[in-house]
Parts: sequence; C-alpha cells; structure tokens
Amino acid sequence: MSATNIIHSIPSDPLTGAISVPVYQTSTFIQEAPGVNKGFDYARSNNPTRKVLEDVVAQLEGGHSGFAFATGLAAIDSVLKLLSAGDEIIAVDDIYGGAYRLFTHVYEKLGIKVHYLDTTDAENVANKISSKTKLVWIESPTNPTLKVSDIQEISKIAKSVNALLVVDNTFASPIAQKPISLGADIIIHSGTKYIGGHSDLVAGLVVAKTQELSEKIKFIQNASGGILGPWDCFLTIRGIETLELRYKKQCDNAFAVAAFLVNHEAVKDVYFPGLVSHKNHEIAKRQQNGLFGGIVSFTLKEDTQEAANQFVTNTHYFKLAESLGGVKSLLCHPPQMTHASIPREKRLQSGIKDSLIRLSCGIEDSQDLIHDLSQAFKAINKTKEAGYVKQ
Repeated sequence: MSATNIIHSIPSDPLTGAISVPVYQTSTFIQEAPGVNKGFDYARSNNPTRKVLEDVVAQLEGGHSGFAFATGLAAIDSVLKLLSAGDEIIAVDDIYGGAYRLFTHVYEKLGIKVHYLDTTDAENVANKISSKTKLVWIESPTNPTLKVSDIQEISKIAKSVNALLVVDNTFASPIAQKPISLGADIIIHSGTKYIGGHSDLVAGLVVAKTQELSEKIKFIQNASGGILGPWDCFLTIRGIETLELRYKKQCDNAFAVAAFLVNHEAVKDVYFPGLVSHKNHEIAKRQQNGLFGGIVSFTLKEDTQEAANQFVTNTHYFKLAESLGGVKSLLCHPPQMTHASIPREKRLQSGIKDSLIRLSCGIEDSQDLIHDLSQAFKAINKTKEAGYVKQ
C-alpha cells in the first residue's frame, strides 16, 4: 500500500464526520431485540474502534482478517492455540525470548514439541519437517541477530506436509515486507513496535490469510479474551498514519549507523541485512523491497558482558530500554534483557554473544546518532584504561 492508501484506508466517522476514529469506550451495546444489534453486542467480542484497526491491518498485510490483542505475546498465544497435543513446531533458533519462554515453559508441557533450527538455510527446514509438523515459525529479520529466511522457499516446504507458515513480520513491517504474498498463512506483529511507533502502548496483531483461518483465530480471540482495549486501538491506528514516513527514515538511519559500525576498531561483527556481507542480503533485498529495517546489532571485539554494560550505559540519544521501533532511538543488551529467558548455551548457539548490543534507530538526525555511539565507545576505552573492565 502507498502512503496515500494507508492514510485513506482509515475511515472517518460515518455518524459525525469526525476525521479521527472515535474511541468507543463502552463495555456493551444496546440491542433492538435478543440477538438483533448493529454488529456489536459485547466489547470482548467486538468493538468499533478495534474493528477499524483490525480491518486496516488486514489491508496493510493483504490478508483476509486482522485481530488485535493486548500484547504481542497474547497474539502469539492465540496462534499456538490452533495446535493440539502431539503436534510439532519448527521454529527459528534466533527467536524472541518471550516466544521461546511461551513455547518452552507453557506449550511443551501441554505436549507440543518445538524444534529450533537455523532457518536461514531452507534445507534445514526441509530435512526436519515431518507429518507431525503443524507450524513453521519464523521471524525475518530475527530478533536480535537480524537473520533473514527465504519466506517463499520455506512456504513451499511447509505446504508439502500441510503445515502452516507463521511469519513474525515485526522488524520488516508491512512497509517493507508482505509475507502473505510470499506464501505465509499467518502474520504476527508486536504492534508495540513499528506499527504503534511511539513507545506509548503495548499491542499484538495477527493477520490470517484465509477465511477458514480467520474464523479459527476469531473464535480463540473471543474465547480467550486477550483483546486490545479501544484506547490502545486508537493509538495504534494513529501510529499507522505515519508508519511509512517513520519506517523509511529509520531504515535510512540504520543504514548510516551500520556503515559507521563496520569501520569501528572496537566492533567485531555487525548484523544488518542491508550490508552486502550479510549472509542473505540478496534475499532481504528481494523480499523486503530494498528496505532493510531500523535495527542494527553488533558485537564488541572485547566480547564480555562488562564491556557491553559500559557501552549501553554511556549513550545519550540511544536510551537503554526494552522494546524497539519508536521515534526515539533505543538500545539494549539482549543477553541480560530481551533474551535473558533463553539459557546462555542456546543463546550462543543462535549467535547471541555475550557482548551483543541491539540498536533501534529512531527518526533523529543520523549524524547525531553516530556521534552518540562514537562517544560511548570512548567511554569503554576510558574505563579500560582505568582498569575496570575485565580482560
């Protein structure tokens, strides 16, 4: 969708002509007779503000229907409830820590087995998939090492055993990547991130490709009740209005930051799909429409938690915080923050080293962000000279 289409997919209020979507802060709706209503009966089942958000997100992703949940994890949980005991999942190894925790500590206890693979090579999926596989779960790019998987190729493999392909499209956003057009069946978003865009809400979004899947997710949403409230729906809709403008600026900033980090003497590895050196750069270039996202991760040559701590506590514009995708730049240390729930051995296997730092570039001037990072590297050197960092 173009910026014009995105903006004008958000309707004005037909009752009053209000240019902004009204916040329907109500728990229930008056009925003309039992079961006779205007399409709304109880706010858990549906809400006019939420309906606008869900319809717009479905249009953004080219799916049949969209669904809004209270958090990204609630959205993930709704999809996992499609499964039964004995089913199996193939999941990307570099998976979001919250998803790993949910898969491992909740659903594995219910008899659902998860196989974690490096899905950047589709052959790994082909070698592991079986008739028991019901979901293939990928993030592309992944959090936090920005691994890119070939969605179209993995979709073909999933279809060979009638498994559903689920793509977490949070990092690419609908502006860069349309997984349904590449063969995905379900798309997940943490609406907290780029779609909301202002670090002022938490939200989860699901988009289903078909009417059959939509009906199943709708049933789960209503039965489980993890819905997004009307005010947060309003804020998410407002965020969507500027999504394309924000995301493209963040992509530009990330490209500039990645180019700076590649040449810095204190940096060992830089993870960014826009770099030609990235393993699946050409795949990212093709399936992300030449937009590589606003996230850059990197490791330090001194691969220690202490060195990472020194860096992340000495930035000015990059604020140390969980989350990403907002207009203000953020950074975090995944081993201690977003991915702390994953055992260290598994983190290392998936490429999350002890010194790995994740940057979420906002919409500030790129040179200001680069200057901020530069002075943070100097802070590490000063601390080393004082003898505080372990060698």
